[in-house]
Parts: sequence; structure tokens; C-alpha cells
Amino acid sequence: MIPEKIEREIVIAAPVERVWAVITEAEHIAGWFGDAGAELDELRPGGKMIMTWKEYGRAPAVIEKVDPPHFFSWRWTSGGPEPTADNSTLVEFGLSPEGDGTRLRVVESGFRDLPVSEEDQASRVAGNTEGWFLELNELQAYAEQLTH
Repeated sequence: MIPEKIEREIVIAAPVERVWAVITEAEHIAGWFGDAGAELDELRPGGKMIMTWKEYGRAPAVIEKVDPPHFFSWRWTSGGPEPTADNSTLVEFGLSPEGDGTRLRVVESGFRDLPVSEEDQASRVAGNTEGWFLELNELQAYAEQLTH
């Protein structure tokens, strides 16, 4: 059976406000997520984002919820049409203080509802599970080395 979601938590040695900036500002998103840039038109529900990788191309996203500095979510697709509830997965970031750092919880859900074959759903779960492991390690290193 295809898992419904991917979940990962990490603790970052940086304050919540810095981690918030790292996950919500295009210049910072480009520093850890994707290797060919990021665009963000406006940080609001309905705002558009594009993350780009040299190997995988562009992934369009639409912002779902913004609750600074504790919750941020978007829907995205793999280089296809504009994301909707019917053709995308939902990525949710939850931030909470932990000592001098930040606990970051990421959940990506909706894989079983994607309008693709079960084989493609399983492939996306596998690819994104590995991807979130790598990207969150990059996010952690990036956020911890920032000084502002």
C-alpha cells in the first residue's frame, strides 16, 4: 500500500525567526532547496512559488497557509500544471522553539490521491522520502551557518 504521507523532524541550532526566513524567503529557499534557484511572488495564501533543480527542472507551488513564524504550507507538482488539491501533494512546515534552537516538522501528504498509477505514486513517495532527507540536512546546515 502507498503511504499517505512522509514525516520528518529535525532540530536546528538557530532561532525560530531565522528558520522561518530560511523556509519562506526566495533567496534563502534557493540556498537549500533545489540547486538552480527559487522564486516566490508573495508570502500569502494563493502566492506562487517555483523551485528549480538542474536535474529535475521546475516544480511549481501554490502557498496554502502562512502563520508566522510557526506554520507554512504549500501544494506542489512535479513540473506539471499549476498545483490544485486534485493534482498535487501538500507540504507543511511546523516550527517550534526547542531550547536555543528550533524543532522543524515537515509533513508531505496526498500521495495516494495523485491522479497517476500506483507505481508512479510509490515512485514519488520513494523519491520525496529521500529528497526530504537530503534537503532538510541542507536546510539545517544552511540555517545554522547564517548569522542574521
